[in-house]
Amino acid sequence: MSNCAPFATSLLAAWVALAGLPSLADDIAADASEAIQRNEQSSADTFTNPLLPSGPDPWTIYHEGMFYYIRSAGGGIVLMRTPDITQLRRAEKQVIWKAPPGTDHSKEIWAPEIHYLRGKWYVYVAADDGQNANHRMFVLENAAEDPFTGSFEVKSKLKTDAEDNWAIDGSVFEHAGELYFVWSGWAEPPTDSETQNIYIARMADPWTIDSERVLLSTPELPWERHWEGLSRAVYVNEGPQILVHGSKMHIVYSASGCWTPDYALGLLTADATADPMNPDAWTKSPQPVFQQSPERGVYGTGHNCFFKSPDGREDWILYHANDNPEDGCGNKRSPRAQPFRWSDEDMPIFGKPVATSTPLKKPSGTP
Repeated sequence: MSNCAPFATSLLAAWVALAGLPSLADDIAADASEAIQRNEQSSADTFTNPLLPSGPDPWTIYHEGMFYYIRSAGGGIVLMRTPDITQLRRAEKQVIWKAPPGTDHSKEIWAPEIHYLRGKWYVYVAADDGQNANHRMFVLENAAEDPFTGSFEVKSKLKTDAEDNWAIDGSVFEHAGELYFVWSGWAEPPTDSETQNIYIARMADPWTIDSERVLLSTPELPWERHWEGLSRAVYVNEGPQILVHGSKMHIVYSASGCWTPDYALGLLTADATADPMNPDAWTKSPQPVFQQSPERGVYGTGHNCFFKSPDGREDWILYHANDNPEDGCGNKRSPRAQPFRWSDEDMPIFGKPVATSTPLKKPSGTP
C-alpha cells in the first residue's frame, strides 16, 4: 500500500479558493472534456498532465489494486477510485461524507486525506464553523473493508495541543510501531502577521493525540516567505508529507503563499532510525526542492503527496499547479503527476515540473 497527500491555504487566500469550489453535484457530473481530449491524444501507455481540469491539494492511496483519490467539494468529501491513476476523469465517484449544518465542522472543508490504518479507513480533514480562525482537524472513520460501502462518521476532533490552536493539513504516518501526526498550525492567533508552522505529535490511536506538539519547521527562509498581494504578512509552511527511503526519512512540505506563483516544496530530512519527535534530528534543505518552471508554463507547484507505481518499482509525486502566474489559489489549480528518482544518499530528486504538452509513460504496472 502506498499513500499520497493534501487544500491548505492561509486566511485571506482561503476565501479566494473557496469561491471557486464546485458543488457536490457539479463534481460528480463534471464535464472533463478538455482533459479527456488531451489524454485521448496520448497513446495507450502514455498520458499528459493535468489529471483533472481542476482540483487543489491532491491526495491518493493505492490499496489492493486500486487508487483511491479524495477531494473536498461543495461542503462534502468525494472519493474516486480507479486502477489507473492517469484516468481519474473516468474514475468511479462517490460522495462519502456531507458536512452537517450548525457544527464546528460544517464549513471550509479542506485537504482531506484517506488512510487505511489497523483494519479501518480514516479520513483526516480540516473544517470550521465558517470562521477560518476556528479551523481544526477532524477524523472520520469507516470500519467497512471497502471505503465505498459502510459510512464515514466523525470519530473525533483532533486536539493537536493543550491550547487547541488552529490546525490544517494533517497527515498520519507510522514509524517504529508508533503513529505520528504532522500538520500546519499557528503558534498563536495572528495579530498583524500570520505564521503557519509544521508540527508533529505522537498518537495513541488513529483519532487521539498523545503528546505535546513539537515544532519542526517555521517559514524563516526568503523563499518560504512570499506573500505578495495581501494586506498583511502571511508566512507559510503547510501540507507536510512523510517520505521514507533507505537510510533517511523526509518530510516534504509546501511553503510561501499558495496565491503566489512562488508556492514551492521544501524538505526536512532525518536519519530513518531517529526519533521523529526530536526537532534536532531534522535538517532543512536551504532551497526549494520543487518549484515553478516559467519556461514550461507551470506555476504554484505545491501541496503534494507520493505514491508507488502499481508494480512497486517507481516513485511518483502528485501535486497541484497552475498554468499561469496569476491563477492564484482558487479552483484553477489542477492535479499533476510525474516520476522522481533518488540519489545515492537517499535524497529525493524531483527535477522540474513537466509541461502539460509533455507525454509521460504511465506508472509501471498500470493495467
